Amino acid sequence: QVQLMESGGGSVQAGGSLRLSCTPSEFTYCMFDMNWYRQAPGKEREFVSGIDSLGTTNYAVSVKGRFTISHDEALNKVYLQMDSLKPEDTAKYYCSSVRCSIWGQGTQVTVST
Repeated sequence: QVQLMESGGGSVQAGGSLRLSCTPSEFTYCMFDMNWYRQAPGKEREFVSGIDSLGTTNYAVSVKGRFTISHDEALNKVYLQMDSLKPEDTAKYYCSSVRCSIWGQGTQVTVST
């Protein structure tokens, strides 16, 4: 079964940027309808952003205007560009394939003041 792997997480100061990547273990059409979620300690997992097979994107209100999701079809990867990061963005971020119902293991993002 295809596996997803997130990368690009780390620690940054408020106002900084990170770019998360979601890479499958092999080429897969599972990548054509993808979401990013995040989960902070003690909180439920929440939707962050999604992109469908037509390239239509949507965002949680809390990240709209700061985060950008994209899909590189040639590389078969999905990205989440995160700008103007805030401490409340601190969480573990997961990519998920809607089409194939699979999740990655997550990558930690920590934003300090």
